[in-house]
Amino acid sequence: MDRKWWTLLVVCAGIFMLLLDLTIVVVALPYIQRDLHAGFSDLQWTVSAYALTLASLLLTTGSLADRYGRRLMFTGGLIIFTAGSLACGLAGSPVMLIASRAAQGVGGAILMSTSLALLAASFQGRERGVAFGVWGAVTGAAVALGPILGGVITSGISWRGIFLVNVPIGIAATIATRARVDESKTPVATPPDWPGFVLFTAGLVSLVYGFIRVSGHGWGDTGVLVCLAGGCLLLIAFVIAEARSEHPMFDLGLLRTPTFVGGSIVAFTMNGSLFAMLLYLVLYLQDALGFSASGTGVRLLIITAGMFVAATASGRVSSRVPVRWLIGPGLMLVGVGLALMSGLDATSSWTHLIPGFLVAGVGSGLVNPPLASTAVGVVEPHRAGMASGVNATFRQVAIAVATAALGTIFTSAVRRSLHHGLAAVPSLAGHGATAATAIQQGNVRGLIASVPADVRGRVAVAAHAAFAAGLNDLLLVTGAVALVGGLASMALIRSRDFAHAQAASAAQSPDVSRPVEVSA
Repeated sequence: MDRKWWTLLVVCAGIFMLLLDLTIVVVALPYIQRDLHAGFSDLQWTVSAYALTLASLLLTTGSLADRYGRRLMFTGGLIIFTAGSLACGLAGSPVMLIASRAAQGVGGAILMSTSLALLAASFQGRERGVAFGVWGAVTGAAVALGPILGGVITSGISWRGIFLVNVPIGIAATIATRARVDESKTPVATPPDWPGFVLFTAGLVSLVYGFIRVSGHGWGDTGVLVCLAGGCLLLIAFVIAEARSEHPMFDLGLLRTPTFVGGSIVAFTMNGSLFAMLLYLVLYLQDALGFSASGTGVRLLIITAGMFVAATASGRVSSRVPVRWLIGPGLMLVGVGLALMSGLDATSSWTHLIPGFLVAGVGSGLVNPPLASTAVGVVEPHRAGMASGVNATFRQVAIAVATAALGTIFTSAVRRSLHHGLAAVPSLAGHGATAATAIQQGNVRGLIASVPADVRGRVAVAAHAAFAAGLNDLLLVTGAVALVGGLASMALIRSRDFAHAQAASAAQSPDVSRPVEVSA
């Protein structure tokens, strides 16, 4: 097989693993929670640690790959990701799992930032379009298959299997990369922006840690206030540093293009709404309603099926329909779908979620294909890598920040509901905080079993009502986020900002700096 096809094979294997691990872990979280005796904040960090390291390193690792070699960096990314996956599968404590997830994120950032550059260096002309098409299909399949594969592996083997399955694939991909992939690098590469990297990473970690800490300590906690204020100050310092840097990791000049700003807002609100909600929907289906991991994955297929059908249609018409008329309405449908899922109570069954699953899935499918082209279509080719990286960074930042912020809202709603629900049970009045902790730790059944038999029925109703109340609040908040994102995209995304539109306009306009020849 030609070396370029080997390049496509190993790139697709790497990107499939890293994107699969964004969603495959979600359905395993309740099992991880019980097996490692993890708290609710540990689950938040299990999701956020991966997204945070991905977001922090994407732009920097792309610069390093241009300078030191894309094959070299891609190989390093495979080794780090594989080692991180092995450590996740062997984790004996929540701290070890979170640290290993962060290692996976480091490797994943390298793989994501170098994958398209490797393909671009290996393929030309029509074959490049074929390679990019295969890459796009693999990314879509990874995201769609995550919940169902996670459910099957977790139920059939163990939650550890969702990580350990990466090890043989990673080893094989590493060997193939060293043996069959050609090296490439940029002749005149820009130096890495280390000050920007340090400020951005420190600001994000501080902000996310502050939000996660709120759920256990409250808004008045000194540590919470210090972390949130420190995170904001560090991110402001990052913007100032980027404005003054000769070679910034984030060219702030991109923000002068309304369509680029609109695309970034869409990336943030898309991942900060529906995809951030997956964690809480899974906890509801498994902890509150009692479904297995595979049963949960099957039910989430309703979302991915709607996403797949709509994405296919969106991809076909995106060349003939202005992208704002796909992205804006699509994101609004996501908001409507999330709102349709709300209205849960102690007696609701999972079928209540079906209309919202379908609508949100269709909306997401409409958004994703044109959003990918919007990210790079408004800049010159030499800045496409940075533009794509910034868009991907906004996606991962949204997952990390939204997971933490939603956890705070969820905790508050659960405690408030339990306070009212248990007030009528004299023997349990004042135990709302303990009950709330049990619900957050996925131990609803244990909570019910621990109380006297004569009040178990009332406690069960209160616990399920509290979980539903917390989920309702999250669904309404994320629905509003998606609707705001949809409106912003309609206002900001403009066809005339795209590079091809600007080129066509320039070709049609006469150059007034040169005399116009008149034929005799």
